[in-house]
Amino acid sequence: MKAMVLNQYGATAKFEQAQIDTPQALPGQVIVRVAATSVNTVDTMIRQMGADLFPLSPELPAVLGMDFAGTIESVGAGVTSFTSGDEVYGCAGGLADLQGALAEYIPADARLVAHKPKRLSMREAAALPLVGITAYEGLQRAGASAGQTLLVHGGTGGVGHVAVQLGKHFGAKVFTTVSGDKAFDIVRGYGATPVDYKKAAVADYVATHTDGAGFDVVFDSVGGANMANSFDAAALNGQVVTTVAMLELDLNPAHFKGLSIHVVFMLIPMLHDHHREAHGQILTKLATIVDEGALFPLLDEQRFNLNEVGLAYDRLTSGQATGKVVVEC
Repeated sequence: MKAMVLNQYGATAKFEQAQIDTPQALPGQVIVRVAATSVNTVDTMIRQMGADLFPLSPELPAVLGMDFAGTIESVGAGVTSFTSGDEVYGCAGGLADLQGALAEYIPADARLVAHKPKRLSMREAAALPLVGITAYEGLQRAGASAGQTLLVHGGTGGVGHVAVQLGKHFGAKVFTTVSGDKAFDIVRGYGATPVDYKKAAVADYVATHTDGAGFDVVFDSVGGANMANSFDAAALNGQVVTTVAMLELDLNPAHFKGLSIHVVFMLIPMLHDHHREAHGQILTKLATIVDEGALFPLLDEQRFNLNEVGLAYDRLTSGQATGKVVVEC
């Protein structure tokens, strides 16, 4: 089958077309004909860092691509939830020893797959798995619920735009840091209140929107040094969710506020075969929420095909993309 492979890692590493063996379904697996796959920040990190990102990076030559949407070609022994011809989506490869979705077919653990939302095209569905699971897990762990105030940092980013919509679905009053008229219009369309982080200091928007009390839940999809802003924005005994916690940080502010910090690393089930069924269950719940009209993936305006995957990765790393970058296969 056709695949786009990396024969080396590095910031300028090129994806090259190759013919590799078509996978056969092992027990517990499904073989999916890939219609589309999306590019996530972790994908670009693997391409750039290679072995320095152990144990995430596959051995070379590598087929990347974690997210996918497509049609089941065949099922392995013991698989009862799917059958040939089913339209599905998932996040099931592109790291460690798991072949990715930048190919005609992907072998996927059936526990990491769910039936595709009916309201979405393949391109739209491929944008959702990694970011959707991350946002859902983070909000659930933080106990986000009706009546709470929720601040999402980065409300038009991959994880952020899903967290905003799910927060509204769960009944929270949602605020989100963004910048620019286009981003303001997008998040207002989700029913959230935009906060211009370039113009308003944390103390100012905390005073304006919470009377100085702070937000019950802060979902930080920006991470890094921005976590200090999350601590400042959180209420006493509040909940802080982060998806990017790889830094040294002074926890004194969190201590004196009694904050609970939730680090979401959604790759754990894939890497360690740890409760993989949870991801399939979350994807099934997300499909229901989508089909109820409460969630829709935000896609970047530029479109790419499989031969243009390098350009798609460059688009995401440029910082110019709005929402998810998708590659149609």
